Amino acid sequence: MSNNQPVDKERRVWMIACGAAGGVAATATGAAFLTTLAPSERAKAAGAPVELDISGMKPGDMKTVEWRGKPVWVVRRDDKMVQELAALDSQLADPNSERNPAELTPEYARNTHRSIKPEYLVAVGICSHLGCSPTAKFDAGPQPSLPDDWKGGFLCPCHGSTFDMAGRVYANKPAPDNLEVPPHKYLSDTRLLIGEDETTA
Repeated sequence: MSNNQPVDKERRVWMIACGAAGGVAATATGAAFLTTLAPSERAKAAGAPVELDISGMKPGDMKTVEWRGKPVWVVRRDDKMVQELAALDSQLADPNSERNPAELTPEYARNTHRSIKPEYLVAVGICSHLGCSPTAKFDAGPQPSLPDDWKGGFLCPCHGSTFDMAGRVYANKPAPDNLEVPPHKYLSDTRLLIGEDETTA
């Protein structure tokens, strides 16, 4: 058989098709590889401030947003929830947010309601014990794993730590600190910016 024998038409078509398919596959693989090296939009935004519309929130509502990979809760409290906070001081481990204030509580949140506006709590939803995420228990009164005189707040189901409606931890619980209050500020009455405040702008 001669080495110069022409390739039949059908075989030539298959060779061209296979070559083209291989080229496309290589290009797609290369593009996919480059895409994995580039930071995703989510990764780019991980450290950026997060803006939240709070216009539709009613007392008792809670919204959760992600900031720096952590859940941040925004809770709208009613007047009764706010008024009851001061009466709980004797039951709390750190009622005045004096522990680790630079890390956990910005200066503008070192008050009884731990917030800029009394009706809104802005807190990182991670327990200071082992990093579990507490659950909202806003209804007052006796409930499983809660005291009979419960005024509303948060319960960490992992080890039983409890926090009031300002994210302050109750005394004699595994969690050593109050919930973290992230930097935040109000852009308007209905827009909240989490991750930036007047000191970082």
